[in-house]
Order: sequence, then C-alpha cells, then structure tokens
Amino acid sequence: MRIFTKLFILFITLSIVYLPAKADEPKKDKGKIIESKNEFWDEIKKSVEDFEKDEDKPRKKMVMDFSGYDFPKSVKDFKTQWHNDPVSQGWSGMCWCYSTTSMLESEIFRIHKKKIKLSELHTIYWEYVEKAMRFVDERGNSKFAEGSQANAVLRIWDKYGCVPANVYTGLKKGQTHHCHQKMFNEMNDFLQSVKKSNMWNKGIVKATIRQILNKYIGRVPKNFKYEGKEYTPKQFMDEVVKLNMDDYIDVMSLKTSDYWQKALYDVPDNWWRSERYNNVPLDDFMAAIKKAVKNGYTMFIGGDVSEPGYESHAEVAVVPTFDIPSEYIDENARLLRFMNGATTDDHGIHIVGWMEKDGATWFLIKDSGSGSRNGNNKGYYFYHEDYIKLKMMNFVVHKSAIEDLMKKFKN
Repeated sequence: MRIFTKLFILFITLSIVYLPAKADEPKKDKGKIIESKNEFWDEIKKSVEDFEKDEDKPRKKMVMDFSGYDFPKSVKDFKTQWHNDPVSQGWSGMCWCYSTTSMLESEIFRIHKKKIKLSELHTIYWEYVEKAMRFVDERGNSKFAEGSQANAVLRIWDKYGCVPANVYTGLKKGQTHHCHQKMFNEMNDFLQSVKKSNMWNKGIVKATIRQILNKYIGRVPKNFKYEGKEYTPKQFMDEVVKLNMDDYIDVMSLKTSDYWQKALYDVPDNWWRSERYNNVPLDDFMAAIKKAVKNGYTMFIGGDVSEPGYESHAEVAVVPTFDIPSEYIDENARLLRFMNGATTDDHGIHIVGWMEKDGATWFLIKDSGSGSRNGNNKGYYFYHEDYIKLKMMNFVVHKSAIEDLMKKFKN
C-alpha cells in the first residue's frame, strides 16, 4: 500500500511539473530605417583620397595685356537693333540655338513689330530626336553631341514649330540653370549600346530618347494657350511667328571650297552634313556683315572664341599683333587656322549693334555663354572687325539684307 501511495504521489508531482503552460506570444523583431554609417571607413577613404589626389593648380592661359587701350566700355556706345535681354545657356552646348533663336526674335520684331520670347529648349528637344534618328540611319556613323548649327533651328521650326519661352522652359521646379551633362551621357550611352548590339529599331530608339528627354527637361507641349487662343507649335509658328525659314541665308568664307557656290561647312557640329552654305570671298563676307548690321538687321554669326585677344573680363575680342598684324589678315590666314585646328567652330553668337571707333567697326555681341557674364555689360561682348575677319567662319541673315551678294552666285 505504501508503495502504491508513493508511486501515485510521484505521478502527480511529475504531472504538475510537465503540465504544458499557456504559451506566451512569440516575440517579433522590428526593423527601422537608419542612415548607413561606417565612420572608420570614412576616415580611411578621406585619408587615401587626400594622399593620392593631385595638387589642385589653377589653370593658366596666355592672354593679351588689355591695359592702356581705349576699347568700347558700354552697350550704350553702340547703335543697336531691338533684341530680347541676354539669357544664359547654363552648363550646356546650346549656344547655336540660343543665338539663332535670339536673331529670329529680333526678326519677328523687325518684320511684325511683335516682342516675343521663344523657347530654345523646344528646339533642343526635337534636335536631339533628329540626331538620334540619323544615328540609326547612318548605323552609328553620325555625330551625336550637344552642338549644332544655326540652320538646325530653321529646320526644326519648319518641321516641329516653336513655342513661347514660358510654355516650355526645360527646367525643373527650383532649377535655375540648365545642366545637360547627365541627360546627354544617358542618351549617348544608350545609342552606343544600340550600335554595339546592332539594334537599329527606329521606333524603340526614338521612344527611348524621348523618355530620357522627358525625364530631364520635360515633355514638349502638344498644344498651349497664347494671348487667349489655343495653338499647336506648328500653328503658333504659322499664325503668330510668321517667319519663312527659307528667307534666311547661310554664308561662309573658306577657301576649302570654290567661291560663289553652295558648299559643305565641314565641321563636327554640322552633323547632318548640310551643304546650304553660300561660300564667298572674305572681302565680300565682311562687306555683307557691315552693310546688313548698319542697315538695321541683326544676324547669327559663328566661329572661334579661344584666342588670346578674347577675354571675358575685358569684354572684348581683338586680334593681337603678336598673333597676326591687321594688314595680314586675309583668306590664307583664315584657311591656315581652320586647317590646322587653331580656328574651330565652337560658339554661336548674335550681332545686335555696331559702332565706328578709331577708323574701325566694332560689333555689339549678344552672348548666352557664361563668359559674357563676367564683365559690367552682362550678356554682351564687343568684337573688333579684325576678330570677325580672322575667326568668325559663317553667318545667317535675312535674304533681303544681302540681295547684292546673292546676285553674284552662279546658281
């Protein structure tokens, strides 16, 4: 009996000890977002970078000593034609578009007495699309870069129209300056991948290029309101701007081709290989510029701005005698510099005025480049006629300004 009692007590005891208790809720771990930090790695990285980086030396270049010269000092010294205030192209290669758009705005006023500020970025958008399409057509053997030519604006407006500046700025909210490096690199990387993979599908390429453009500078408008009326870009071009793009003539002066004929301007930014440039002797080139500007026209002009006589703080462009004396500037001097690469087609500007000083013609230049903002006359330069004679390669102007010149052409 005692044994049975002891066994019963042991059973009850073990039952109590091992009786399952009500389980607690399992603990769940939680996550949170923190800033990734590794302070010692940051210390290592900074130490290595400080040790390996090159000494940041300021860039130096040779320029003319401008002290002691009686150069023009103010925009007010010039006889000017109406033009919109200078605007900056930011960190981009859009000078060709800014200068040509500015010239066409002045033309709208000259012909129709309307003051309109137009969008450069609408033209830029479609120019990139056109570049990409030619890249496909040429199987990658067409230049894809930021630069272009003045007559590209004429071609784009004819095909796609144009819009007021406030309708399409190409700037994101809070952005004050254009910067197209990331956008261009993304488009270029994509096109190079197309070339590498031999994927020449124009539909896919066009759609992708437009997606990239939309991301960085926004979608171009299909229609918009201007002074209470709705327009498409083409309608706005035809009904408000009312300029005939065929009225604007490209003129160049280079002995690379025969004079008094149309010729190819053989520079990288002429990426579609246009041969619409009317090639004339240098004396005729200069005479046409002076006559047009003095008769109330403005014009696009393009060429080289990297000379020692070109300095943004002095606001002038001149040819120093240590480069070449004035009396030796001729067609051969131009050709030499163009052929050896000393003269390049690197900037487009807008001539908006002129003055006579010390027996020479000076030109008032409206410029969208950053250098034009370093002096007292923000957005302007003063060009001596010798600089244009030596370093400016081509211009675009309304045909009525150069009727005598055009009569000399064989065709």
